[in-house]
Amino acid sequence: MCTDAGTDPAAVAFAAPRAAEGSAVDPIALDPVDALTITVLTDNSFDALLVNSGVATRARLTSGDAVPAAQYVDGTTQAGLIAEHGFAALVTVTRAGHDHTLLFDTGVSPDGMAVNGRRLGIDPGDIGAVVLSHGHVDHTGGFPGLARWLGRAPSPLVLHPVAFTRRRLAPPGGEPFVMPQLDRVALAGDGIELVERREPSFLLDGCVLVTGEVDRTTEFERGMAFHQALLDGVWRPDPWIVDDQALVVDVRGRGLVVLTGCGHAGAVNIARHALRLTGAAHLHALIGGLHLTGPGFEPIIEPTVQALAELGPDVVVPAHCTGWRAQMRLAQELGDSFVPGAVGSRYAFTAG
Repeated sequence: MCTDAGTDPAAVAFAAPRAAEGSAVDPIALDPVDALTITVLTDNSFDALLVNSGVATRARLTSGDAVPAAQYVDGTTQAGLIAEHGFAALVTVTRAGHDHTLLFDTGVSPDGMAVNGRRLGIDPGDIGAVVLSHGHVDHTGGFPGLARWLGRAPSPLVLHPVAFTRRRLAPPGGEPFVMPQLDRVALAGDGIELVERREPSFLLDGCVLVTGEVDRTTEFERGMAFHQALLDGVWRPDPWIVDDQALVVDVRGRGLVVLTGCGHAGAVNIARHALRLTGAAHLHALIGGLHLTGPGFEPIIEPTVQALAELGPDVVVPAHCTGWRAQMRLAQELGDSFVPGAVGSRYAFTAG
């Protein structure tokens, strides 16, 4: 897979992973929590027949109020939840008897995430901050619905500054798809406090870690070859997607829970980075998109699955862009540690 950014120094500097700026020193002291709940508000699939199991509680077709449907005798039906190609999750940590909540990503459509939140009976007033995993449209599209759901602009918003870059996908032999570009001025004008950081940072009183830029250490996780960024008016290779970041929570006595959006930095890179940053000994759970679908990524399914198996997580929930082939292999290799994902699923982790 070609990841050459060319000889232009500006393009090379933009596309290459870099050392995180700032004074962060390993290991970062991440305060453990007594409980963690992750509720998936946007994902690629909804399965109303999944049974509750282990850490997972599933949404049902009866989630939410009835909606109008004139074709039925009583004029209503239960619509269940909306599935779409995107990701968003509500993260609630409990420490010393107090709950703190943030939103991780917002999905792809203006209203899909908010509609699901309403149908799940979630109080958006509990959301204390929003974190973006990266700037792609399938994670940033839900801001209009979020503002309507909250009744105000969401604030603060934590993201990497490269998330505002103009980007496109240019697969070989295919038409380029130029992604919608986040507008810094428009977001700030809506009253959102922007917190732009490359380095690791804490949220929710020091018990949630935003990784910032992730170290790329594996030989096989080489980024997205057909991903490009517009720099100085020219489309240039941007395979590494350096704004990709994850959330990390230490559940007391269990280990780290790592939440990804797309996992563009590589699932194994992200898991190892979280363990190194915190000095933790065990990966308890990995949840979110692992980006292993399509011909450009299926060749790395096997080394990814093997490396994750060696880490020995107790729970892996592959979501969003992981792809069915990778999910099948993870299920085969991880056994009971594999947990299928779906919109409306609530994953609960408690101290051991």
